[in-house]
Amino acid sequence: MGQNSYRRFFVTLFFVLLFSILILGLINLFPHGFQYGTDSGFEVLDLEKLERLNEVQVPADAPVSMGRNARCGYYDCFNIYKCGHKGASKILVYVYPLKKYSDEKHKSLGGQMSREFYAILKAIMESEYYTPNPEEACIFVPSVDTLNQNRFLVKEMSQVLALLPFWRNGENHLVFNMVPGSAPDYNTVVDLALGNAMVAGAGFNSWTYRVGFDISLPVFSPFASAIKHANEPKRKWLVISSQLNTYAEYRKELSQIAQTNSDLMVLESCMEKGNFSLRCHENRKYHYPQILKRGVFCLVLRGLRLGQYTLMDALAAGCIPVVGADTIVMPFAEVIDWKRAVIILAESDLSSLMSVVGSISEQRRLEMREQGKWLYSRYFSSMESITLTTLEILNSRVYPQHALIYEEWNDPPPLSLPKSPLFLELTAPRWQGFTAVVLTYDRVDSLFSLIQKLVKVPSLNKVLVIWNNQRKSPPPASLWPKVPKPLKVIQTKENKLSNRFYPYDDIETEAILTIDDDIVMLTADELEFGYEVWREFPDRIVGFPSRTHVWDNATQRWKYESEWTNQISMVLTGAAFHHKYWSYMYTTSMPGDIKEWVDEHMNCEDIAMNFLVANTTNKAPIKVTPRKKFKCPECTNTEMLSADLNHMVERSQCIDRFASIYGTMPLRTVEFRADPVLYKDSFPEKLKRFNNIGSL
Repeated sequence: MGQNSYRRFFVTLFFVLLFSILILGLINLFPHGFQYGTDSGFEVLDLEKLERLNEVQVPADAPVSMGRNARCGYYDCFNIYKCGHKGASKILVYVYPLKKYSDEKHKSLGGQMSREFYAILKAIMESEYYTPNPEEACIFVPSVDTLNQNRFLVKEMSQVLALLPFWRNGENHLVFNMVPGSAPDYNTVVDLALGNAMVAGAGFNSWTYRVGFDISLPVFSPFASAIKHANEPKRKWLVISSQLNTYAEYRKELSQIAQTNSDLMVLESCMEKGNFSLRCHENRKYHYPQILKRGVFCLVLRGLRLGQYTLMDALAAGCIPVVGADTIVMPFAEVIDWKRAVIILAESDLSSLMSVVGSISEQRRLEMREQGKWLYSRYFSSMESITLTTLEILNSRVYPQHALIYEEWNDPPPLSLPKSPLFLELTAPRWQGFTAVVLTYDRVDSLFSLIQKLVKVPSLNKVLVIWNNQRKSPPPASLWPKVPKPLKVIQTKENKLSNRFYPYDDIETEAILTIDDDIVMLTADELEFGYEVWREFPDRIVGFPSRTHVWDNATQRWKYESEWTNQISMVLTGAAFHHKYWSYMYTTSMPGDIKEWVDEHMNCEDIAMNFLVANTTNKAPIKVTPRKKFKCPECTNTEMLSADLNHMVERSQCIDRFASIYGTMPLRTVEFRADPVLYKDSFPEKLKRFNNIGSL
């Protein structure tokens, strides 16, 4: 064996021994597990009982960085140039090595570490964001436990932070905290000299929270994980109040409400001290938090501290939180839409609690309950989930091109994947064009006028006329308008509205424009623009006349609404584009007896199609152009199907019936409309592509 071989052998042996020592050190770091600290609510690890860590002596006159910079923002206190090391496309997070800090006055400045804080460090080091190299790190996380302000000395802990080798007045450092402040002030942010450091903390209010810089955390609840959902009991009470640390005036007001309203259950502490898993009411004991499963709504009020673990317990129990804490910044409020899962009640409106929750429909309660349970399981069920969500938010700030969109943060994933069976290109190709399928019965003049307008649309491929009149033959070929595009007439065997959705072999394009024979007011520009929008959203219904559905509290039923509103949930197929696939689905796979019911009642085929598409894709339709009115100028009211006085009532019944068959309400509401760029701007017409866009 040569000299180089010996050298390689000993170098390899050295690294193997070094790696073994590091592994044994990590195993021995926590040999005795964790001990429970009853005064903090966190499980703690006594570092005194561990093998000796590298000890750092903090001088009595050690410098302290300046107090927390309350004016910090992402663009003035965060050094973005530390990120993107060697072309990295995600943030890199460095965790300081564990050390024991002490001074002459105190044996240890960080003598205990909570299980929760250890879980945070472990989650970071096992994540894709971790780096062991501080020179390439974008964000730095101190390894001293700052979660609970009751467990450390503020001045001394501030000195420890200032001694960190890469501190630099807190630049790009992330400090975790869940229990801020101390008696008697109970500040809503941890009382440390943090300089320009970011705080991932619980209990922020709108004054202390630095928007776009800090991250609002939940107060992790050790109780919530004990809630099981194997057997769901009946929810006996409309509202449950289970907090023990609320203000006296709140308790008095709740007591007065409970005296006159048995739907409110006010739980209090039991005589057994130290047992936080019990609540009492009129000498009866209830197990907490399991009792929350018996309530529809759970009250979360401002306590001594603004952040309350009761919020997490309620979400885990499927009890809709009613948050009465003015100025509170909800956990992960930067990305989570809490209006979908929580009722926000002003503290001054506590007396109206029962009327507010009583006005919420059963369907809305079900949606909020399911949304809350999903939010808990997705973001709050473990310290690992909380930590990784925090890092994902930070990564979205630094690399916005990789940020999740609203739906990814707030929409539960579909029960079965893939949800949509349409594996389409991001944008459908233009060259195919679309097939116009015109359903007609006997309005020949209107039909001919429509055909002459349709053939002016550049992307039209073919016109397919569905003649739905069995008593009368279509006009002879000599009478039809002479047009430069293919035109074919198909006479049906039965007069059914569903004939408009049959997947005829003559439809050779992916895009179909279904249009009624009386829709003669649309221009060629509007139709061409509608097709262009469909190309961007090929799995949705894209069209012109829009409607919405609303819940009627008086009748406890769904209602079809045709008034002009800022929201839509349906686009009527009297003038709409959709993919040919939906015609196959409508004809062959419509749930229940919906298709037969539509054909029998000669109504609601458009609503049925909207239900089908929304249920499959979990997406809302797209309305295009500002046009709102669709009238047949040559038709009398008696000729129009929708002129019947019972029309609106029957369409409301359709929505109710279809929702019952589906077992849910699949329609998605959206506040969105697609308009052409520049169509209202004062530019020369030659600069605009779509000039003839009507306002009505």
